[in-house]
Amino acid sequence: MSECILVADDDREIVKAIAILLEREGYKVLRAYDGLEALDLLAQNQVQLILMDVMMPRMDGLSAIMKIRERKNIPIIVLSAKSEDTDKVLGLSMGADDYVTKPYNSQELLARVKSHLRRYTRLGDIHAASASKEFKSGRLCYHAEERVLYADGESIRLTATETKIVDLFMRNLGRVFSAEEIYCRVWEEDAFAPENTVMVHIRRIREKIELNPKEPEYLKVVWGIGYKIEKM
Repeated sequence: MSECILVADDDREIVKAIAILLEREGYKVLRAYDGLEALDLLAQNQVQLILMDVMMPRMDGLSAIMKIRERKNIPIIVLSAKSEDTDKVLGLSMGADDYVTKPYNSQELLARVKSHLRRYTRLGDIHAASASKEFKSGRLCYHAEERVLYADGESIRLTATETKIVDLFMRNLGRVFSAEEIYCRVWEEDAFAPENTVMVHIRRIREKIELNPKEPEYLKVVWGIGYKIEKM
């Protein structure tokens, strides 16, 4: 069965163009023209990825993303005419996994869609040989087969991208990864100025696993080098 992608944008011509692009690749496409319509379609269908505009009537894209993240961890790519770094960081902070600026390049958009779908639908296949293992560090316990992280025995709700980052760190406790290496391994594409994107996801993970995110005990930065989860 082909993957289902939800495209939400108040510009009907953009939705039509993206739908044609995706349908030619064999994807099923659902079309929404505001945030509320996107939430309704998501509630009624099995969706594997969302392309979400920011500025929309009734409910904007960022508000819709926050609602979606209360229940689902499916990949979300933000589409917006805004190109400033602060806007990109805001979208990622709300729970988006990636960001594409309009006017978008069709091949780039398609490559990002395929990359996120591959991670989401096949999450765990890369490390199948050690899938039954548990990786522990202090309060944290990562169940590789379930792809679930526990802190103090409570499961932590992570997005697909956050799970991939945690998977990388927990399988390599104490090892420092640069932002470039994290991006290449998790996003599965060449890194181009990935620092802001990686930093936002690291911050979101800290907020979920640390008792005091401002003074992290586990997910730490090694200044000038990268990030790691401490081995305890």
